[in-house]
Formats: sequence, structure tokens, C-alpha cells
Amino acid sequence: MKTQQGFTLIELAIVLVIAGLLLAGVMRGQELIANAKVKSLASDFRNIPTYFYGYQDRFRVLPGDDHAADIHVNGTNATTNGQTQNGLIQGAWNSNTDTDESFLIWQHLRLAGLAIGSTDPTSTQYVPRNSEGGQLGVSNVTALTAVTAGAFSSAHAMCSDAILGRYAAQLDTMLDDGVGNTGAMRVVLNGTPSAGVAAPLPGTAYLVCMSF
Repeated sequence: MKTQQGFTLIELAIVLVIAGLLLAGVMRGQELIANAKVKSLASDFRNIPTYFYGYQDRFRVLPGDDHAADIHVNGTNATTNGQTQNGLIQGAWNSNTDTDESFLIWQHLRLAGLAIGSTDPTSTQYVPRNSEGGQLGVSNVTALTAVTAGAFSSAHAMCSDAILGRYAAQLDTMLDDGVGNTGAMRVVLNGTPSAGVAAPLPGTAYLVCMSF
């Protein structure tokens, strides 16, 4: 008579423990990756306003709006000076027009040594991108049509596109009040102007803007 072969309770327990450890390791790894992404995205929101004010402190004028950029920084010329000279960054936050101040701001910041990246406006590497591949940009809040007028109380805002809701929610908690439609940071669907989405959907990509 044959004896029935199979796993003992101890063997099954060992297998379950190993499987649990592997699953916990995978989940921990995913959490670390997510946290790294949020930190990278958050650094953009911290650093760009710092560059902006660093240029203003050095030259007493805003980057992009600088009517004497060709004098202040090497490598530019009078045709890429600020157009309005009114103390505001004019143009859409995601402008690709080489005469818009919101487009020229990157050349001025980079030539001043405050930010890294291509200084050639015709280069495909000129437009700054976040770690998710979304575009970064700066504009005055009146020109920022993505966010409902009056949502921001300061003069300027920076935006970062293509950010998944799960990361956007963490960003808002880290840098603002944790609610996507109040405070200095707003989470909106790009192309749909609003005051923001209070609770972003985890898998949906959003445009995140923060005033400064």
C-alpha cells in the first residue's frame, strides 16, 4: 500500500512565510520608488522659485522679463530680452514661443548659472521636464488659465504636468495643505480650468501648479 506524499504543515508554513517576505519586499520596493519620485517632483517646486528669486536678487529684475539680459548674462542678445519689462512673467506657463517671457526665462536662468539645461531655445532639450516627462513652466497667475482666476494670491506660479494623482496628493501634503483645490498648490486636469481637484484620482495624470 502506497503512502500519500504531500507537504507537511511545517513545510507549508515555511513557504507561506517566504512568500510573505517576498511580497513585503516588493511592496516596500514600490513604496521606495514612489517616495523617490515624489521627492524628485517636490525638488522642482522648491528649486525653481529659488532660481527665480536668485536672479532677481542678483540683477534686480526678473528672469524672462529682463530688458538687459544681454548685458547681465553672457550668451544671450537683445532679441531675447524681456518684452514687457513690467515685473511679471508674460506668456503661457507651457509656451513654446521664443519671444514669450515664460519661454525665455529658462535661457536667462541657465546663462546666469542658476539652473541647468540647454541655453539654446531651438534645442529639443531646451524645454524643462519633470521626472515623469511632463513639462515644467512659470507664468504670472493672470496668464495661468489652467487655474481659475483668483485661486492664487501671489504674482507668479510654477506648473508641472503629467503627474499621477497618487503623487500629486503626496506633493500637496508635503508642500501645502494636502487638499488639491485650496492653498498655494492646486491639482487640475490640464485643459480643464478649475480651482483644483480636492482628492486626485491615483491613476489619473494631473497638472500641478504652485504659487510663489
